[in-house]
Amino acid sequence: MKVNVLNKQGAETGRSVTLSKEIFGIEPNDHAIWLDVKQFQANQRQGTHKTKDRSEISRSTRKLFRQKGTGGARHGSLKSGIYVGGGRIHGPRPRDYSFKLNKKLKKLARLSALSYKAKENNILVVEDFEMATPKTSEFKGFLNALNINERTLFVTAETNKNIYLSGRNIEGNTVMKATDINTYQVLKAGKLILTEGALTKLEESNKQ
Repeated sequence: MKVNVLNKQGAETGRSVTLSKEIFGIEPNDHAIWLDVKQFQANQRQGTHKTKDRSEISRSTRKLFRQKGTGGARHGSLKSGIYVGGGRIHGPRPRDYSFKLNKKLKKLARLSALSYKAKENNILVVEDFEMATPKTSEFKGFLNALNINERTLFVTAETNKNIYLSGRNIEGNTVMKATDINTYQVLKAGKLILTEGALTKLEESNKQ
């Protein structure tokens, strides 16, 4: 699949690049994508939720009423979860939600997400460029020149501080380097914007 290379002004440069079939043209595996996204979201959870059970509640431990003869249940403590202000029964406890997936499955999921983007013609390739200083308005002008009005993932070959700082404050836009992209971020974006250097880096890292 060939994609025209655009410049910073959004115009065609007259050049094109061919997207590798091994990366952008595989048969997507939806189950691998589901597992990878599930893992990504699970790993984001802090797991700090906590409620107090009856052993952690500070209330009187006196016997509420006599054992027999009331015609009701024999409650032993105000700490019981059946009372207002009592302990929570089977409440949430701090836990780690993260889990592991093997590298081959994660790679399959990532390539499946990239292949979906290619099939939907939602990949743009721009020539490498630099920014002298961080300037959000300049980066916003770049996106407007590409006529993009949806969520974007802008991928660079290496960490570029000025581009990152310029793009991070734009709502719906994410800036990442090629070796950091993941299935979740690729699918979340409507358009995937790759610099030529990022495309080369992606091909190198995913053919290993």
